[in-house]
Amino acid sequence: MHRRWLITFATTFLLWSVVVQLNHYLAPVGAYLFVGGLLVAFAALRLSLRNGLTATLLLGLCIDAAEPVPFGTHLLLFAVMHIIIYHLRTRLPREETVIGVVVALLANLALVSGLSFVTFGNHPAAGAAWLRIFADLGWSQLFIVAIAPWFFALQERALELGRVDLAEESHRPF
Repeated sequence: MHRRWLITFATTFLLWSVVVQLNHYLAPVGAYLFVGGLLVAFAALRLSLRNGLTATLLLGLCIDAAEPVPFGTHLLLFAVMHIIIYHLRTRLPREETVIGVVVALLANLALVSGLSFVTFGNHPAAGAAWLRIFADLGWSQLFIVAIAPWFFALQERALELGRVDLAEESHRPF
């Protein structure tokens, strides 16, 4: 049963690819969507630590290869966010879609903040970029609210097609 992480990685990579294309079409109007919190949330809430973290780390490496940030930035931020959500999930009704959306929104806020500090930390005019960052964050959050229920359902169905029992998987210790 080593396909759990592969199925989750494939669905998150598919979403990331669609968002990259959407960002390409939004570039002329100066908008950018970031959905990192959504990419991490399902794996952290519903899979075991090993399978979820494997999928998240691979996705972080793929994003690092394409984005103009120091290599390993997304890998590190996604790993930290995954572990935080994983340890908080026992206090949440993680099977509920609304909880998944809220977790994805909060994770996205934290990841955008972290990426902003890493990227603009030493920039001399970093204050001028914050308005743009907040505008992009607002559009990203609205986009996540719109597609998160569909994306969670896609991941659940893909895992069902792969004959993965999510009830058993989410209770695995490692």
